[in-house]
Amino acid sequence: MTVTETKLSGVFIIEPKVFGDARGWFMETYSKIKTPEIEADFVQDNHSFSALKGTLRGIHFQNPPMAQAKLLRCSRGAIMDFAVDLRPNSNTFKQWVGVELSAENNKQLFVPRGFGHGFITLTDNSEIIYKADNYYSPEHDSGILWSDPEIGIDWGAEQPILSEKDKTLPLLKGITL
Repeated sequence: MTVTETKLSGVFIIEPKVFGDARGWFMETYSKIKTPEIEADFVQDNHSFSALKGTLRGIHFQNPPMAQAKLLRCSRGAIMDFAVDLRPNSNTFKQWVGVELSAENNKQLFVPRGFGHGFITLTDNSEIIYKADNYYSPEHDSGILWSDPEIGIDWGAEQPILSEKDKTLPLLKGITL
């Protein structure tokens, strides 16, 4: 596996080695021993499906003590995946990185605790599989409006498909981190 740190400390792009022949292929998508940079003990796997290109999910996170780190990959289709630094004392606070994850490129994104996460689908019928190092907790669930100008993510779409929840998330200045 190749592990590359992004401009945001603790956010990594993971590229598994793919072994293929006439029968198909095999790849190891996670190995604790091969990715010591990933400081997480995963306890939950999630699988998300988006039917239409332009579906936007995010910017989501969980508040402490139920904050989550995530290791995400796209097993079908393609997405643009984003991590946003929400650590107020960080020198990269409010900065973001975006990485294309697809079934073809096999890239993964590790998003540590203290970061928001969101993605937009680049194709119809996209599936995302991700590991989390803490359980989902509705009472700690939070988020920031996808179009928050303080963050300024370039999603590549002016009229994304949004859930009612994501349409009404607050701006960063309206929440306590």
